[in-house]
Amino acid sequence: MRKLLLCSLLATSSVAVAADRQLLWGDTHLHTTYSSDAYSNNNLTADPDTAFRYAKGMPVVHPYHKARLQIETPLDFLVVSDHAEFLGQIRYIHRKGVDTGDLGLWDSLKARVAAYFLRSAIDDGEGRELFVSVLPDPTITPEEDAAASSVENSDISLLPMPLQVEIDTWRTITDIAESHNQPGEFSALIGWEWSAIPAGANLHRVVITDSDAATAQRYDPFGLDNGTYPEDLWAWLEETSAATGARFTAIPHNSNISKGYMFSDTTLRGEAFTEEYVRLRAKWERVAEITQIKGDSETHSIVSPQDEFADFENYPFYIQREWTEYQPRVGDFVRGALKRGLELEQQLGLNPYALGVIGSTDSHTALSSAEEDNFHGKLATDSIPANKQSQWNDKSGPNGWSMSASGLAAVWATENTREAILDALERREVYATTGPRIGVQFYGGAAFTDADLESADIYAEATARGVAMGGELRVDTAPTFMVIAEKDPVGANLDRVQIVKGWLDANGQAQEKVFNVAWSGDRAIGAGGKLAAIGDTVDRKTGQFENSIGAPRLQAVWSDPQFDSAQTAFYYVRVLQIPTARHSLLDAIALGREHAGDHPDTIQERAYTSSIWYRP
Repeated sequence: MRKLLLCSLLATSSVAVAADRQLLWGDTHLHTTYSSDAYSNNNLTADPDTAFRYAKGMPVVHPYHKARLQIETPLDFLVVSDHAEFLGQIRYIHRKGVDTGDLGLWDSLKARVAAYFLRSAIDDGEGRELFVSVLPDPTITPEEDAAASSVENSDISLLPMPLQVEIDTWRTITDIAESHNQPGEFSALIGWEWSAIPAGANLHRVVITDSDAATAQRYDPFGLDNGTYPEDLWAWLEETSAATGARFTAIPHNSNISKGYMFSDTTLRGEAFTEEYVRLRAKWERVAEITQIKGDSETHSIVSPQDEFADFENYPFYIQREWTEYQPRVGDFVRGALKRGLELEQQLGLNPYALGVIGSTDSHTALSSAEEDNFHGKLATDSIPANKQSQWNDKSGPNGWSMSASGLAAVWATENTREAILDALERREVYATTGPRIGVQFYGGAAFTDADLESADIYAEATARGVAMGGELRVDTAPTFMVIAEKDPVGANLDRVQIVKGWLDANGQAQEKVFNVAWSGDRAIGAGGKLAAIGDTVDRKTGQFENSIGAPRLQAVWSDPQFDSAQTAFYYVRVLQIPTARHSLLDAIALGREHAGDHPDTIQERAYTSSIWYRP
């Protein structure tokens, strides 16, 4: 019923279809039983076929509690992105044991003992502890860890891992994707994850291709065991693209827990950026994942102290063996990257961080569950409320309620095909939401007026005189920006629309400011440009909310009151919903509790668009 209602409502929405563009919803970051960390954390059964069937709206069986599940609103596309490192290997060893035929007596004995402990841990439901034990050591620096290639520095290296297992697994994954790809109806894109995490600094990238299975099977996916530096990955993409004709894009994610290294102003080797480094990064990394299960990566109050909505779904936990205090840094966040990109462009002539944004889940259950009231956790074990109370390793680690039911990738594509989706990612005509299907159009150009908002073909009119999100503006007069936002057709109303600006001041230093440009109700902008809170209709006893506040549609034509034609700048849109119940409150209610510990009861879901850049 939800799908039928959604389709009916979208058919009448100006945001759903714009000229030769259609708005597609998907997930570019999903793990199945073939990812070693997913398998060791109780996803023993849910494979890529399960993932694609769930995304298409078909009922599936959950890998942990075995109940029947179904997505509320099917996706338009999906990327299964299992970790390239040890691809399929832990699953293979647990099911079939180790092959010691090529090992000497002593190495054979060590391999059998290691396999015994691995299988026992998984069988006893202690795979999480096993996973934690092989995480990076945070007592050294990321530079030292990257140089040491720490993927080999654990007991897991005692296990023989034949390359043929990874080859066979990759063939299975890509063949399944091919079987689910339906051009024009559903796109099953092929991808994987490169999972560098030196000393707990998350530098992971999801790699996506628009090629078919036959082309993908001409190479093995590039993992941390093939190269520990991001530039190793870019060099491999350059070489493999030339050799196979395949197109790729790499998407950084969870910069929020990168210890400042994801969007640093030096390389992981501690060296200054070179022209070649910036060129390759700008070529292969056009989009960043700004929101997902392990928290939000837009910004933080430490680096954006004037932004009242900065501390959203903070996730202060590094992926490492031992706890260390979370320290937010500019290089951890996408807004910081956009600002730093302006500064680096001034120095180098090219911007390495001219990034569009998308959201995705990073679910390890094979279930793309970004719907707040239909969230199945990051890991299979965290799919039931009782288990979400338990910590990963100690009281300083995350639990299931620390995770965010997020996010989705919104893509303005010419058609629902692999090629058109990759085209949209490359031109950055994409945006992110934290789960709801908030429709957003965003344009920059010369002399837009309120009358343009009523155009029968807004996209054609706006792009004839300007650019859509992801584009670059060069105009002779002060630009105007046009934004249209519509609520999820079966979701909550909207609170406000904001435009976030970043620019270089006269001293070449990047600055930022948030402007409220459209809002619901009769509220008025107060001192310092602040707007009063929308209110809260969430019933803490049932988790229900009322759409008695907010608006189903907000729109505006806005001109920057502080515009300086000599200043390079970027502008992006942030749309906020009215408050709704967070999954932690829904779980607490189900457990007969008032609250889920210190975790929030409510959430203001949101959308973030890719930027529009103004250049003098």
